[in-house]
Amino acid sequence: MRIAYVITRSDAVGGASIHVRDLAREMMARGHQAEVFLGGVGPVTDQLEQAGVPYRPLSFLRRAVHPILDWKAFRELSNALAEFRPDIVSTHTAKAGWIGRAVCARLGIPAVYTPHGWPAGDRFPPLKRQVFAAAERIAARQARVIICVCEHEKQVAIDKRLARPEQLVVVYNGVRDVGPELRAVAGGAPVRLISVARLDHPKDHATLIDALSRLANLDWRLDLVGDGPLRHSIHARAQAARIADRIRFLGYSADPAALLARSQIFVLSSRAEAFPRSVLEAMRAGLAIIASDVGGVGEALDNGSNGILVPRKDPIALSNALGELIEDADRRRRLGTAARLTYEVRFRLDAMIERTAAVYESVLRNAAR
Repeated sequence: MRIAYVITRSDAVGGASIHVRDLAREMMARGHQAEVFLGGVGPVTDQLEQAGVPYRPLSFLRRAVHPILDWKAFRELSNALAEFRPDIVSTHTAKAGWIGRAVCARLGIPAVYTPHGWPAGDRFPPLKRQVFAAAERIAARQARVIICVCEHEKQVAIDKRLARPEQLVVVYNGVRDVGPELRAVAGGAPVRLISVARLDHPKDHATLIDALSRLANLDWRLDLVGDGPLRHSIHARAQAARIADRIRFLGYSADPAALLARSQIFVLSSRAEAFPRSVLEAMRAGLAIIASDVGGVGEALDNGSNGILVPRKDPIALSNALGELIEDADRRRRLGTAARLTYEVRFRLDAMIERTAAVYESVLRNAAR
């Protein structure tokens, strides 16, 4: 099988780009040919190169909507795919999904689309949501299958009539396992908190800072792993709250496994998510997890059993949950053990690869008919 992966950005590593990297690498390990087509070069192409995944940078594929550049991106991707001659094209994220599916319709190549969070969801203002929803409905006709990374994403598509229900398939994200030396230990003082998230919208580091400012009397430290345009404003907020000396801004990490292993609590404060990879990595490490109840997070975390869910944009609820776990090592241990078991049963990388490969094979069988 010759598989082309198309994704928009090379300048910012996120869950979608890591997902594509892992898919391409594992498909190649199973004897398939794969190549990634993406906009420009940057940290994402660095990761692809390190993983041994072939890629082709495109000059005109950008995140922002621009009619002239988008037309050029359409032509450029058309020529690149015609040269590569894939059996199937797997498009990821909104812009690459729109242009990639249009190119596939023109070339007669079966297309699969993975949105990684619908642009018609609640991350955007109402007018933009309406425009994006209309665009998604048109583009959906050009995809054989739409892979949703969680049931929530599928339900959003059904509720907003973004695609036909029979087009939608759920394949949960999965992450590669680590050795026992990279498992977290519940005890330790001060209690180290960790959050792995891009410092940008739709994450919500402001609520996290506000929550922690209420816990100045407790013994904790926080590692913020990630980079982005809100770094300075988040730091300023921490300074204003007089807790900046307890927070390490560690920047982006290609593999945060060692940092997770040195922590006791993972926290994800977010306004909107699809199905965050960072939560799965924290489960893999056996960490106690507190996360905003958004998107598909609740499909991984059973509140009170293998993690704690809090309402989004609620600093009081987040502060209360953090305070309880900071003071209770036994509960941290119980939650972390349950989270690790959930990962082992449901969210290993091999399971995601097998299910995705089955989708590709089904699409090709139907196309042959």
